[in-house]
Amino acid sequence: MQNTLVAPVGVLGFGVEGQSTFKYLVREGIKEIVVMDKNPVTLPDVPAGVNVTTFSGEGYLDGLKDCVTVVRSAGVYPMSQELFKFQMNGGLMTSQIQLFLEQTKSVATVGVTGTLGKGSTVSMISHILDKCGKNNAIGGNFGVPALDLLEDETPDRISILELSSFQLMTLSVSPDVGVVLRVSTEHLDWHKSVEEYRDAKANLVRWQKRSGTCVYLKDADPTAKIASESPAGKKLSVSYANGDAIIEGPTLAIGGETLDLSSCKVRGLYQLENMAAATLACTALGVSVHDAFESLQSYETLPFRMEFKGEKNGIEFYNDSYATRPDATIAATASMKRPFALILGGSEKNADFTELSNLLVKERPNLKRIALIGATAERMLESLAQAGLDKTLVPATIFPNLEEAFADSLKIGKGGSVIMSPACASFGLFKNYKVRGQVFDKLVENV
Repeated sequence: MQNTLVAPVGVLGFGVEGQSTFKYLVREGIKEIVVMDKNPVTLPDVPAGVNVTTFSGEGYLDGLKDCVTVVRSAGVYPMSQELFKFQMNGGLMTSQIQLFLEQTKSVATVGVTGTLGKGSTVSMISHILDKCGKNNAIGGNFGVPALDLLEDETPDRISILELSSFQLMTLSVSPDVGVVLRVSTEHLDWHKSVEEYRDAKANLVRWQKRSGTCVYLKDADPTAKIASESPAGKKLSVSYANGDAIIEGPTLAIGGETLDLSSCKVRGLYQLENMAAATLACTALGVSVHDAFESLQSYETLPFRMEFKGEKNGIEFYNDSYATRPDATIAATASMKRPFALILGGSEKNADFTELSNLLVKERPNLKRIALIGATAERMLESLAQAGLDKTLVPATIFPNLEEAFADSLKIGKGGSVIMSPACASFGLFKNYKVRGQVFDKLVENV
């Protein structure tokens, strides 16, 4: 499709994605660029003949008056009064994902969204395609910014995008294959309501063509509702009872083929939903179920996602630092077979811990001790108490840091497991979940 960007073009938000957009505009020969960001802007080398103006600080949106087109970075809320006024006055607003899907020459595009499991599913799809000799690349919210994928694109490539609600919110074109994983609620500090969040997710499949494929989780109502908005001619469902992919205990069955989790390197029953969705997506790309299942047996989990770190002194260690929401920790702890010690807590996002606490107290009989850290520790402890936690049976203690929490967890002893699945973000104690995960890894190394 012909590029329809009309200059001057604004880059709204100048983080990693905005800088990628800037490079794309330069490659496309755009000569008038306006960069807008609340934070101070440091421009890369600007080629001769390209005129760039910058707006930063509180009045950064003043730059809209100089733009005909604006490329919004995902983190910038699109429903602001200023952006509404800009469009009412004839301005055009687009995004990285919109531009990518309009411009791509890939043989097929795959988009994956959901509250949980996006990164794992995207990497599983890529792993299967790699094993089956199909050229592919990952971008979007995972891998590289989407527009970077256009640089070395070849027509035989399959482009796989992990897409957040932020990226999907204003989208009006959908990928060939849309994968909708389990959708609950998230980012209500950014979205105005649960309805807005889920409506944004629906754009992944809302604009699909009849020739497209929609893969979805049938048993989860919000996900099934999103899938119902897809006009795709082929809809493939994942279910625990009756679907194109059926999960029963630790086994996944599709089209007469079966895959048992015990033959795979990944841990966690919840991964079967991701494996089912990845396999169904790959069948839409010409891969057989047999080949997909064979490929998944060699797939290794992404770092800090229920990552098995080995066994020392008879204790197994699991690093689930990526679990920054209660529902992620619910899924992770459901997979624990041995008696286990759980490290919980982190920075405050005002999440509701009621469901997590009730499940931990009433449905995790092998949970033997809890170590709490971070700003949420006291609130979590209170929530566990309200759920009926008996601290004489399951000690639950607040610690000032991860090191002391880890040391306490080792009291689980031989034959037990230690899992860090915090249910919270890491800020305050750590820069991000990766640093938190690295510190945990180091502590395991030193046992």
